Amino acid sequence: MEIREKILADIKSAMVSKDTVKLNTLRFLNSAIKNKEIDSRPNPITADDIMQVIKKLVKQRKESIEQFASAGRTDLVDQEAAELKVLEAYMPSQMTKEQIEKMVAEVIAATGATTIKDMGAVMKEAMARSAGSADGKLLSEAIKSKLN
Repeated sequence: MEIREKILADIKSAMVSKDTVKLNTLRFLNSAIKNKEIDSRPNPITADDIMQVIKKLVKQRKESIEQFASAGRTDLVDQEAAELKVLEAYMPSQMTKEQIEKMVAEVIAATGATTIKDMGAVMKEAMARSAGSADGKLLSEAIKSKLN
């Protein structure tokens, strides 16, 4: 498990450099991974499971930033943004909007989707093809615009 070993090594380096934001974020990530591991017993945890945990935490941070910004809590926005930056370092590189739109067009052509009712099938196939490198919100918006 290459990514898990990298996280543990980064926790150690954050301790040495006394980077409290990185250290706390990575400790939280490590405990979330351990919780996932406990939930998936007796099956071993996979790299995909770890990526799902990271994506979930990134999504939570983005939602928190939006909520704190609307409430005028810039101190909390800064804290969440710093944690988000640490977590995004472990994410695969994200597809651009143009790449997402191109892939959506290919998926729509392959599935034969014509109406918004076909969105579920298109979304499922697009998520499988992107393998986590496409933002779900952008993907959904692109599919809706193409099917309308």
